[in-house]
Amino acid sequence: MNPEKDFAPLTPNIVRALNDKLYEKRKVAALEIEKLVREFVAQNNTVQIKHVIQTLSQEFALSQHPHSRKGGLIGLAACSIALGKDSGLYLKELIEPVLTCFNDADSRLRYYACEALYNIVKVARGAVLPHFNVLFDGLSKLAADPDPNVKSGSELLDRLLKDIVTESNKFDLVGFIPLLRERIYSNNQYARQFIISWILVLESVPDINLLDYLPEILDGLFQILGDNGKEIRKMCEVVLGEFLKEIKKNPSSVKFAEMANILVIHCQTTDDLIQLTAMCWMREFIQLAGRVMLPYSSGILTAVLPCLAYDDRKKSIKEVANVCNQSLMKLVTPEDDEPDELKPVVQRQTEPNPDDSLGKQEGAASGGPDGSCDSSFSSGISVFTPASTERAPVTLHLDGIVQVLNCHLSDMAIGMMTRIAVLKWLYHLYIKTPRKMFRHTDSLFPILLQTLSDESDEVILKDLEVLAEIASSPAGQTDDPGPLDGPDLRISHSELQVPTPSRIGLLNSPGTKGLECSPSTPTMNSYFYKFMINLLKRFSSERKLLEVRGPFIIRQLCLLLNAENIFHSMADILLREEDLKFASTMVHALNTILLTSTELFQLRNQLKDLKTLESQNLFCCLYRSWCHNPVTTVSLCFLTQNYQHAYDLIQKFGDLEVTVDFLTEVDKLVQLIECPIFTYLRLQLLDVKNNPYLIKALYGLLMLLPQSSAFQLLSHRLQCVPNPELLQTEDSMKAAPNSQKADSPCIDYAELLQHFEKVQNKHLEVRHQRSGRGDHPDRRVVL
Repeated sequence: MNPEKDFAPLTPNIVRALNDKLYEKRKVAALEIEKLVREFVAQNNTVQIKHVIQTLSQEFALSQHPHSRKGGLIGLAACSIALGKDSGLYLKELIEPVLTCFNDADSRLRYYACEALYNIVKVARGAVLPHFNVLFDGLSKLAADPDPNVKSGSELLDRLLKDIVTESNKFDLVGFIPLLRERIYSNNQYARQFIISWILVLESVPDINLLDYLPEILDGLFQILGDNGKEIRKMCEVVLGEFLKEIKKNPSSVKFAEMANILVIHCQTTDDLIQLTAMCWMREFIQLAGRVMLPYSSGILTAVLPCLAYDDRKKSIKEVANVCNQSLMKLVTPEDDEPDELKPVVQRQTEPNPDDSLGKQEGAASGGPDGSCDSSFSSGISVFTPASTERAPVTLHLDGIVQVLNCHLSDMAIGMMTRIAVLKWLYHLYIKTPRKMFRHTDSLFPILLQTLSDESDEVILKDLEVLAEIASSPAGQTDDPGPLDGPDLRISHSELQVPTPSRIGLLNSPGTKGLECSPSTPTMNSYFYKFMINLLKRFSSERKLLEVRGPFIIRQLCLLLNAENIFHSMADILLREEDLKFASTMVHALNTILLTSTELFQLRNQLKDLKTLESQNLFCCLYRSWCHNPVTTVSLCFLTQNYQHAYDLIQKFGDLEVTVDFLTEVDKLVQLIECPIFTYLRLQLLDVKNNPYLIKALYGLLMLLPQSSAFQLLSHRLQCVPNPELLQTEDSMKAAPNSQKADSPCIDYAELLQHFEKVQNKHLEVRHQRSGRGDHPDRRVVL
């Protein structure tokens, strides 16, 4: 420093002492400066006051010499003390050089800067609030200072500043928020602790409504919640807890829509604490904001659905996610199925802007959904205010929701509970918004069919409920079902065919029901037949599915839909099946289900007597397809008490190739006759006179069987017949009452018998062709 330079009004002794390396001498100089400034204040000499401050700032505090800088800092503090309440007039000039010293490389000098600023702020009190941002900025840097003394000094200054803010009602929150939003993304743990402490203070001040600006800092708070330091995480938990309490108390002033996507992102993080906290917030948001959250449903589901498959290690997250899922589902109502232009304008909700998605949190969205399962969520600017004036109604973005649900259902690696939840959502949407959902049915249909191969019975059951709703919903009825040249079960899964009424078997007969239902049964739409076609295609391509799950699937469908429609449609489709081996296998499976399942009790009773035209037409439809399997055809005749026709069929068996598989099926039929389902048949053996063809048919089966256990079983049963009237002559047989049903005039049994022979000839041709190619699908019996 130039000793000849004029530093007036500072005396040479003051200047010399300020530049001294000893603190005590600098302190003496400071006392002199304080005395000098007090005199200027008494004289109201503002020019000299400014001159002193400027000299201390430019020539000392900002000097290149470290001792001069230290002298300048203590001198500025002395000026502030001397000015007292008038220091507020000179705060900018007093603060700026001190804050510059916060960046000094010398830790001792940074400490003296803290000390000087502490004295300046202590005197000025509330007058420093207009300069709060620069003070906060400087303190946030010192909070992470490596020197413990500097950090200790900054903490003292920090506490003083917090006291001033707490006791004042002039804090400029609007001007502070941008700085807070910027600083909150610091990765330094001390800076984070500093930020959190300030948010806690501001939140506790009654006159400061930090909740209005929560969307600006919420993402940063969740980032801090993932800090490695336990103390910081705990502090952040407390802050978030306080905000959530305030949200519950004042939901009408909360900007739910602006924070929805922030929560969606953090609900997908791998940090358990962040995920659980974000999920708890999401639960409260859905319950408090209600339908305001609907536009963000796809994003919420993207975050929530995977959590439903968590194990007990993440039980808490799973439970909260389940509540979120259930609460969100309840928000979907039938009004969401109405065209948007017809919805009443009753809610204050601005539609979210798809282009405004989390621009303020770039880099913080690492936990967001990937492109393969785009949730299409966007950031809105709405405020939930029940008492507000008219606004645009909330819109359910069904396209995004369906995309998310389809994505999760297609992911075979996803957990069972998630898959069940997805299916529950689809079912709920088809119930509440059927018209809009049917726009997505063609895209959902293949994956719903594929889900029938799931390992879980519960998943399959929920899947069937969705498919049944699709097949029976009035919203799925189309005016023009389109032509059907004959269902080919080998076409691709994406091709969905609908039959015209003229193509469905015997459905044109007067009085038949066809695929229509009685008033007491669900109404089937055009998707019902599509479903049946594609289900049989599925069974045809996946024989293991038919073997393992087929009976379960068909039985459940009979409960969910009308059993008669299911059997009628499947029989009609199988009638045109080109894969005769599959047709025979499928008919056998359907027949077993028909004869043994409790779910088919009513249908069996309907077929047992054939009293109505509907039951007679159903029998004819089933019969024509059942002809793919000779033994099942006989069992159908036994069920419908067509004993004479059963006997005629068995007579035809002599012309068939007898294979091990054939005899095995006869064996199973004998076993079935001994089951409760055919109790009435066994009792009819007591009436030999009126049931001669029943006894002859059973004897026919006996003659087909080798001397096996089934032969012995049926032989013993026939030995119990009370009368040997089977030895009657042909004339006496003709005189006996005909056991054929007299009340079934519309059934042409001769034509049915011809159809049976025709079908069996096709099977014989196919077997011969396979045999010529070296295929041996059947095991022949060497006689």
